[in-house]
Amino acid sequence: MNDSSWGAPPPQAGYWGPSDQGPVRGAAPAGPAYDAHYAQQTRPMPIVPGVPEHGGDQDDDQGTARLSGPLFRDEPPRDDAYRGENPSARPYAAVPQNPEPMPDAPQPAQPQPQPQPQKKTAGRDLGAAIGVGLGLAAVIVASLFVVKAAFVGVIVVAVVVGLWELTKRLQERKGIKAPLVPLAIGGAAMVVAGYVRGSEGAWVAMALTALAVLVWRMTEPPDGYLKDVTAGLFAAFYVPFLATFVAMMLMADDGAWRVLVFLILTVVSDTGAYAVGWRFGKTKLAPRISPGKTREGLLGAVAFAMVAGALCMQFLIDGGTWWQGLLLGLTVAVSATLGDLGESMIKRDLGIKDMGTLLPGHGGIMDRLDSLLPTAPVVWLLLVIFVGSG
Repeated sequence: MNDSSWGAPPPQAGYWGPSDQGPVRGAAPAGPAYDAHYAQQTRPMPIVPGVPEHGGDQDDDQGTARLSGPLFRDEPPRDDAYRGENPSARPYAAVPQNPEPMPDAPQPAQPQPQPQPQKKTAGRDLGAAIGVGLGLAAVIVASLFVVKAAFVGVIVVAVVVGLWELTKRLQERKGIKAPLVPLAIGGAAMVVAGYVRGSEGAWVAMALTALAVLVWRMTEPPDGYLKDVTAGLFAAFYVPFLATFVAMMLMADDGAWRVLVFLILTVVSDTGAYAVGWRFGKTKLAPRISPGKTREGLLGAVAFAMVAGALCMQFLIDGGTWWQGLLLGLTVAVSATLGDLGESMIKRDLGIKDMGTLLPGHGGIMDRLDSLLPTAPVVWLLLVIFVGSG
Protein backbone atom coordinates (compact mmCIF):
# COMPACT_ATOMS: atom_id res chain seq x y z
CA MET A 1 0.00 0.00 0.00
CA ASN A 2 1.40 3.38 -0.96
CA ASP A 3 0.94 6.71 0.77
CA SER A 4 -1.82 7.92 -1.63
CA SER A 5 -4.26 5.16 -0.52
CA TRP A 6 -4.42 6.65 2.93
CA GLY A 7 -7.03 9.21 1.73
CA ALA A 8 -5.08 12.30 2.84
CA PRO A 9 -1.92 14.07 1.75
CA PRO A 10 1.13 13.18 3.75
CA PRO A 11 2.17 15.54 6.44
CA GLN A 12 4.56 18.24 5.32
CA ALA A 13 8.12 18.58 6.41
CA GLY A 14 8.48 20.16 9.73
CA TYR A 15 5.54 18.35 11.34
CA TRP A 16 6.41 16.95 14.80
CA GLY A 17 3.15 15.26 15.72
CA PRO A 18 -0.14 16.49 17.25
CA SER A 19 -0.07 20.09 18.35
CA ASP A 20 -2.52 22.56 19.80
CA GLN A 21 -0.69 25.64 18.50
CA GLY A 22 -2.91 26.21 15.55
CA PRO A 23 -2.97 25.20 11.93
CA VAL A 24 0.19 24.77 9.96
CA ARG A 25 0.37 26.03 6.41
CA GLY A 26 -0.15 23.18 4.00
CA ALA A 27 -1.59 20.81 6.64
CA ALA A 28 -5.03 19.94 7.92
CA PRO A 29 -6.45 22.16 10.71
CA ALA A 30 -5.11 21.39 14.11
CA GLY A 31 -7.10 20.76 17.23
CA PRO A 32 -8.68 17.94 19.19
CA ALA A 33 -10.98 17.00 16.36
CA TYR A 34 -8.10 16.84 13.94
CA ASP A 35 -6.07 14.68 16.27
CA ALA A 36 -8.87 12.24 16.89
CA HIS A 37 -9.70 11.98 13.21
CA TYR A 38 -6.19 11.37 11.98
CA ALA A 39 -5.24 9.08 14.82
CA GLN A 40 -7.33 6.38 13.14
CA GLN A 41 -5.89 6.74 9.60
CA THR A 42 -2.30 7.76 9.90
CA ARG A 43 0.69 5.58 10.66
CA PRO A 44 3.25 6.83 13.14
CA MET A 45 6.54 8.10 11.61
CA PRO A 46 9.38 5.68 11.84
CA ILE A 47 11.89 6.63 14.43
CA VAL A 48 15.43 7.08 13.15
CA PRO A 49 17.67 4.96 15.37
CA GLY A 50 20.09 6.91 17.43
CA VAL A 51 18.35 10.34 16.92
CA PRO A 52 16.97 11.61 20.24
CA GLU A 53 13.62 13.18 20.56
CA HIS A 54 13.37 16.91 20.38
CA GLY A 55 14.54 18.38 23.66
CA GLY A 56 16.31 15.18 24.73
CA ASP A 57 19.93 14.71 25.84
CA GLN A 58 21.77 18.08 25.80
CA ASP A 59 25.44 19.05 25.67
CA ASP A 60 26.39 20.53 28.98
CA ASP A 61 28.33 23.40 27.43
CA GLN A 62 26.40 24.10 24.21
CA GLY A 63 22.78 23.64 25.23
CA THR A 64 21.95 21.94 21.93
CA ALA A 65 20.87 18.44 21.12
CA ARG A 66 23.73 15.94 20.72
CA LEU A 67 23.54 14.29 17.31
CA SER A 68 24.64 10.72 16.89
CA GLY A 69 24.28 7.95 14.40
CA PRO A 70 26.39 6.80 11.50
CA LEU A 71 26.93 10.33 10.15
CA PHE A 72 27.82 11.95 13.44
CA ARG A 73 29.72 9.35 15.45
CA ASP A 74 33.05 10.38 16.89
CA GLU A 75 34.61 7.13 15.79
CA PRO A 76 34.83 6.31 12.07
CA PRO A 77 32.57 3.61 10.67
CA ARG A 78 33.96 0.19 10.01
CA ASP A 79 35.04 -0.51 6.46
CA ASP A 80 32.91 -3.65 6.32
CA ALA A 81 29.79 -1.48 6.65
CA TYR A 82 30.44 -0.32 3.11
CA ARG A 83 31.93 -3.46 1.69
CA GLY A 84 30.65 -4.14 -1.78
CA GLU A 85 29.47 -0.57 -2.33
CA ASN A 86 30.89 2.11 -4.57
CA PRO A 87 33.61 3.92 -2.56
CA SER A 88 32.18 7.23 -3.67
CA ALA A 89 28.94 6.38 -1.88
CA ARG A 90 30.59 6.44 1.53
CA PRO A 91 29.76 9.52 3.57
CA TYR A 92 33.48 10.04 4.17
CA ALA A 93 36.65 8.04 3.83
CA ALA A 94 37.70 5.91 6.75
CA VAL A 95 40.53 7.48 8.67
CA PRO A 96 43.14 5.05 10.01
CA GLN A 97 43.67 5.09 13.73
CA ASN A 98 47.47 5.51 13.45
CA PRO A 99 48.07 7.40 10.19
CA GLU A 100 51.52 7.19 8.67
CA PRO A 101 53.32 10.49 8.05
CA MET A 102 53.12 11.89 4.55
CA PRO A 103 56.15 11.00 2.40
CA ASP A 104 57.05 14.62 1.82
CA ALA A 105 56.26 15.77 5.35
CA PRO A 106 59.26 17.37 7.04
CA GLN A 107 60.91 14.96 9.42
CA PRO A 108 62.35 16.08 12.73
CA ALA A 109 66.04 16.85 12.48
CA GLN A 110 68.19 13.99 13.71
CA PRO A 111 71.32 14.81 15.69
CA GLN A 112 74.36 14.42 13.46
CA PRO A 113 77.32 12.46 14.84
CA GLN A 114 80.34 14.60 15.51
CA PRO A 115 83.28 13.82 13.16
CA GLN A 116 86.15 12.18 14.88
CA PRO A 117 89.48 14.00 14.62
CA GLN A 118 91.70 12.32 12.06
CA LYS A 119 95.21 11.44 12.95
CA LYS A 120 97.95 12.55 10.60
CA THR A 121 99.49 9.76 8.61
CA ALA A 122 102.49 9.58 6.35
CA GLY A 123 100.44 8.32 3.39
CA ARG A 124 102.81 5.35 2.84
CA ASP A 125 103.90 2.18 4.58
CA LEU A 126 106.47 3.78 6.85
CA GLY A 127 107.86 0.46 8.08
CA ALA A 128 108.46 -0.81 4.55
CA ALA A 129 109.97 2.52 3.52
CA ILE A 130 112.46 2.46 6.40
CA GLY A 131 113.39 -1.15 5.72
CA VAL A 132 113.98 -0.55 2.01
CA GLY A 133 115.92 2.64 2.75
CA LEU A 134 118.24 0.85 5.17
CA GLY A 135 118.80 -1.95 2.66
CA LEU A 136 119.73 0.51 -0.11
CA ALA A 137 122.03 2.39 2.26
CA ALA A 138 123.85 -0.83 3.14
CA VAL A 139 124.38 -1.70 -0.53
CA ILE A 140 125.62 1.82 -1.32
CA VAL A 141 128.03 2.07 1.60
CA ALA A 142 129.43 -1.41 1.01
CA SER A 143 130.03 -0.75 -2.68
CA LEU A 144 131.49 2.71 -2.04
CA PHE A 145 134.15 1.69 0.43
CA VAL A 146 134.99 -1.78 -0.85
CA VAL A 147 135.35 -1.42 -4.62
CA LYS A 148 134.57 1.85 -6.40
CA ALA A 149 133.81 0.04 -9.62
CA ALA A 150 131.02 -1.83 -7.82
CA PHE A 151 129.35 1.46 -7.02
CA VAL A 152 129.57 2.45 -10.68
CA GLY A 153 127.65 -0.74 -11.39
CA VAL A 154 125.00 0.34 -8.84
CA ILE A 155 124.64 3.66 -10.67
CA VAL A 156 124.28 1.88 -14.02
CA VAL A 157 121.54 -0.42 -12.68
CA ALA A 158 119.65 2.53 -11.20
CA VAL A 159 119.91 4.45 -14.49
CA VAL A 160 118.65 1.57 -16.65
CA VAL A 161 115.71 0.81 -14.34
CA GLY A 162 114.86 4.51 -14.14
CA LEU A 163 114.85 4.80 -17.93
CA TRP A 164 112.60 1.75 -18.18
CA GLU A 165 110.09 3.21 -15.71
CA LEU A 166 110.07 6.62 -17.43
CA THR A 167 109.65 5.33 -20.99
CA LYS A 168 107.00 2.82 -19.92
CA ARG A 169 104.91 5.50 -18.21
CA LEU A 170 105.26 7.81 -21.22
CA GLN A 171 103.95 5.10 -23.53
CA GLU A 172 101.12 4.04 -21.23
CA ARG A 173 99.82 7.50 -20.41
CA LYS A 174 100.72 9.60 -23.47
CA GLY A 175 101.36 7.10 -26.27
CA ILE A 176 104.96 8.38 -26.62
CA LYS A 177 107.40 5.65 -27.71
CA ALA A 178 110.83 6.82 -26.60
CA PRO A 179 113.28 4.08 -27.79
CA LEU A 180 114.47 2.24 -24.69
CA VAL A 181 117.27 0.14 -26.20
CA PRO A 182 119.53 3.02 -27.36
CA LEU A 183 118.69 4.93 -24.18
CA ALA A 184 119.71 2.04 -21.91
CA ILE A 185 122.95 1.31 -23.79
CA GLY A 186 123.85 4.97 -24.14
CA GLY A 187 122.96 5.69 -20.49
CA ALA A 188 125.26 2.94 -19.22
CA ALA A 189 128.01 4.21 -21.53
CA MET A 190 127.58 7.75 -20.20
CA VAL A 191 128.08 6.67 -16.57
CA VAL A 192 131.17 4.58 -17.35
CA ALA A 193 132.66 7.31 -19.58
CA GLY A 194 132.13 9.90 -16.87
CA TYR A 195 133.94 7.72 -14.33
CA VAL A 196 136.84 6.91 -16.68
CA ARG A 197 137.27 10.12 -18.72
CA GLY A 198 135.46 12.75 -16.68
CA SER A 199 133.24 15.45 -18.15
CA GLU A 200 134.67 15.13 -21.70
CA GLY A 201 133.79 11.44 -21.84
CA ALA A 202 130.27 12.15 -20.45
CA TRP A 203 129.57 14.78 -23.14
CA VAL A 204 130.77 12.53 -25.96
CA ALA A 205 128.63 9.65 -24.71
CA MET A 206 125.63 11.98 -24.46
CA ALA A 207 126.04 13.11 -28.08
CA LEU A 208 126.35 9.54 -29.33
CA THR A 209 123.28 8.48 -27.35
CA ALA A 210 121.21 11.29 -28.89
CA LEU A 211 122.32 10.24 -32.39
CA ALA A 212 121.42 6.62 -31.64
CA VAL A 213 117.92 7.65 -30.52
CA LEU A 214 117.34 9.57 -33.78
CA VAL A 215 118.50 6.67 -35.94
CA TRP A 216 116.74 3.93 -33.98
CA ARG A 217 113.38 5.64 -34.27
CA MET A 218 113.73 5.76 -38.09
CA THR A 219 113.02 2.02 -38.27
CA GLU A 220 109.37 2.70 -37.44
CA PRO A 221 106.65 4.66 -39.29
CA PRO A 222 107.13 8.44 -39.31
CA ASP A 223 103.93 9.18 -37.39
CA GLY A 224 104.92 10.57 -34.00
CA TYR A 225 108.62 10.64 -34.86
CA LEU A 226 109.22 14.15 -33.52
CA LYS A 227 107.56 13.60 -30.15
CA ASP A 228 109.22 10.20 -29.70
CA VAL A 229 112.77 11.40 -30.32
CA THR A 230 112.15 14.55 -28.25
CA ALA A 231 111.05 12.40 -25.32
CA GLY A 232 114.10 10.17 -25.89
CA LEU A 233 116.52 13.12 -25.76
CA PHE A 234 114.81 14.42 -22.64
CA ALA A 235 115.11 11.00 -20.95
CA ALA A 236 118.79 10.72 -21.92
CA PHE A 237 119.60 14.07 -20.31
CA TYR A 238 117.30 13.73 -17.31
CA VAL A 239 118.41 10.30 -16.06
CA PRO A 240 121.84 9.07 -17.24
CA PHE A 241 123.57 12.38 -17.97
CA LEU A 242 122.75 13.89 -14.56
CA ALA A 243 123.71 10.59 -12.88
CA THR A 244 127.10 10.80 -14.56
CA PHE A 245 128.11 13.59 -12.14
CA VAL A 246 127.93 11.07 -9.29
CA ALA A 247 130.45 8.89 -11.14
CA MET A 248 132.62 11.98 -11.74
CA MET A 249 132.63 12.72 -7.98
CA LEU A 250 133.90 9.20 -7.44
CA MET A 251 137.02 9.92 -9.54
CA ALA A 252 138.65 12.03 -6.79
CA ASP A 253 140.99 10.51 -4.21
CA ASP A 254 138.34 11.04 -1.54
CA GLY A 255 135.62 10.26 -4.04
CA ALA A 256 133.83 7.80 -1.77
CA TRP A 257 133.47 10.47 0.95
CA ARG A 258 132.26 13.06 -1.55
CA VAL A 259 129.56 10.72 -2.80
CA LEU A 260 128.63 9.90 0.78
CA VAL A 261 128.32 13.60 1.67
CA PHE A 262 126.15 14.12 -1.43
CA LEU A 263 123.84 11.27 -0.41
CA ILE A 264 123.70 12.33 3.25
CA LEU A 265 122.80 15.94 2.47
CA THR A 266 120.08 14.95 0.00
CA VAL A 267 118.51 12.43 2.37
CA VAL A 268 118.73 14.83 5.33
CA SER A 269 117.09 17.58 3.26
CA ASP A 270 114.19 15.31 2.32
CA THR A 271 113.86 14.10 5.92
CA GLY A 272 113.84 17.63 7.32
CA ALA A 273 111.22 18.73 4.81
CA TYR A 274 109.02 15.76 5.68
CA ALA A 275 109.40 16.02 9.46
CA VAL A 276 108.83 19.77 9.74
CA GLY A 277 106.15 19.88 7.05
CA TRP A 278 104.19 16.99 8.58
CA ARG A 279 104.27 18.54 12.04
CA PHE A 280 104.05 22.27 11.36
CA GLY A 281 103.22 22.65 7.66
CA LYS A 282 100.28 24.96 6.91
CA THR A 283 101.27 27.18 3.96
CA LYS A 284 101.37 25.39 0.61
CA LEU A 285 104.59 25.73 -1.36
CA ALA A 286 103.33 24.77 -4.82
CA PRO A 287 99.72 23.54 -4.54
CA ARG A 288 99.26 23.07 -8.30
CA ILE A 289 102.30 20.82 -8.56
CA SER A 290 102.64 19.06 -5.21
CA PRO A 291 99.87 19.87 -2.68
CA GLY A 292 101.70 18.05 0.11
CA LYS A 293 104.72 20.34 0.17
CA THR A 294 104.70 23.39 2.42
CA ARG A 295 106.90 26.42 2.98
CA GLU A 296 107.47 25.29 6.52
CA GLY A 297 108.76 22.01 5.12
CA LEU A 298 111.16 23.88 2.85
CA LEU A 299 112.51 25.79 5.84
CA GLY A 300 112.98 22.50 7.65
CA ALA A 301 114.87 21.10 4.66
CA VAL A 302 117.17 24.14 4.60
CA ALA A 303 117.86 24.04 8.34
CA PHE A 304 118.56 20.30 8.46
CA ALA A 305 120.73 20.35 5.32
CA MET A 306 122.79 23.34 6.47
CA VAL A 307 123.58 21.75 9.83
CA ALA A 308 124.45 18.43 8.16
CA GLY A 309 126.53 20.24 5.52
CA ALA A 310 128.58 22.10 8.14
CA LEU A 311 129.34 18.87 9.99
CA CYS A 312 130.15 16.88 6.84
CA MET A 313 132.47 19.48 5.32
CA GLN A 314 134.27 19.96 8.61
CA PHE A 315 134.85 16.28 9.43
CA LEU A 316 134.49 14.21 6.21
CA ILE A 317 135.99 16.28 3.37
CA ASP A 318 139.72 17.01 3.33
CA GLY A 319 140.32 20.78 3.28
CA GLY A 320 136.65 21.63 3.88
CA THR A 321 135.32 24.10 6.44
CA TRP A 322 132.01 24.48 8.24
CA TRP A 323 130.94 27.69 6.45
CA GLN A 324 131.40 25.93 3.11
CA GLY A 325 129.13 23.25 4.48
CA LEU A 326 126.47 25.86 5.27
CA LEU A 327 126.46 27.05 1.66
CA LEU A 328 126.55 23.50 0.37
CA GLY A 329 123.60 22.49 2.58
CA LEU A 330 121.55 25.52 1.50
CA THR A 331 122.16 24.76 -2.18
CA VAL A 332 121.34 21.08 -1.76
CA ALA A 333 118.04 21.88 -0.02
CA VAL A 334 116.99 24.14 -2.90
CA SER A 335 118.10 21.79 -5.71
CA ALA A 336 116.56 18.72 -4.04
CA THR A 337 113.23 20.52 -3.60
CA LEU A 338 113.26 21.68 -7.23
CA GLY A 339 114.09 18.16 -8.38
CA ASP A 340 111.20 16.76 -6.35
CA LEU A 341 108.83 19.36 -7.78
CA GLY A 342 110.11 18.64 -11.31
CA GLU A 343 109.27 14.96 -11.10
CA SER A 344 105.94 15.80 -9.44
CA MET A 345 105.19 17.97 -12.47
CA ILE A 346 105.92 15.05 -14.77
CA LYS A 347 103.76 12.65 -12.76
CA ARG A 348 100.92 15.14 -12.58
CA ASP A 349 101.05 15.56 -16.37
CA LEU A 350 100.98 11.78 -16.74
CA GLY A 351 98.21 11.41 -14.16
CA ILE A 352 100.07 8.95 -11.91
CA LYS A 353 101.11 8.89 -8.26
CA ASP A 354 104.35 6.91 -8.56
CA MET A 355 106.65 6.04 -11.45
CA GLY A 356 106.74 2.41 -10.40
CA THR A 357 106.22 -0.14 -7.63
CA LEU A 358 109.66 -1.72 -7.41
CA LEU A 359 110.51 -0.32 -3.97
CA PRO A 360 107.82 -0.95 -1.30
CA GLY A 361 107.01 2.22 0.61
CA HIS A 362 108.92 4.35 -1.92
CA GLY A 363 107.35 3.69 -5.32
CA GLY A 364 109.78 3.24 -8.18
CA ILE A 365 113.48 3.93 -8.68
CA MET A 366 112.65 7.27 -10.30
CA ASP A 367 110.72 8.27 -7.19
CA ARG A 368 114.01 7.99 -5.24
CA LEU A 369 116.16 9.59 -7.93
CA ASP A 370 113.95 12.67 -8.30
CA SER A 371 115.88 14.81 -5.80
CA LEU A 372 119.26 13.08 -6.31
CA LEU A 373 119.61 13.67 -10.05
CA PRO A 374 119.47 17.50 -10.14
CA THR A 375 121.51 17.73 -6.93
CA ALA A 376 124.45 15.71 -8.31
CA PRO A 377 125.88 18.40 -10.65
CA VAL A 378 125.39 21.09 -7.96
CA VAL A 379 127.39 19.16 -5.34
CA TRP A 380 130.06 18.15 -7.87
CA LEU A 381 130.58 21.75 -8.93
CA LEU A 382 130.67 23.23 -5.41
CA LEU A 383 133.12 20.57 -4.17
CA VAL A 384 135.40 21.30 -7.11
CA ILE A 385 135.23 25.02 -6.26
CA PHE A 386 135.76 24.53 -2.50
CA VAL A 387 138.44 21.76 -2.38
CA GLY A 388 139.38 21.07 -6.01
CA SER A 389 138.83 18.09 -8.28
CA GLY A 390 141.14 15.93 -6.08
